[in-house]
Amino acid sequence: MKDLYLEVTFRRGRPIAAYLYLPRRTGEKSSRTLKIEPGMVIDFGPSGNPIGIEITAPTKVTLVDLNGVLSKLGLSPLKESELAPLRAA
Repeated sequence: MKDLYLEVTFRRGRPIAAYLYLPRRTGEKSSRTLKIEPGMVIDFGPSGNPIGIEITAPTKVTLVDLNGVLSKLGLSPLKESELAPLRAA
């Protein structure tokens, strides 16, 4: 089982994309996506469970937005400190 973690891609010191990996089985791949606003795409595994959230507009997505999505998915909210890498630039 893999734990939750955030990966951020930067270009010229600014975040251009991010991916929040959700708890999932090792090797589990996305089989379906759902685009949601603002600037997020949820990836679901073959069994229908959420495995990650692509953040396509990292400067527009707020902690409230992300925690709202996590709540709808039945997952625990993030702390501000867990989004710190996204806000670092």
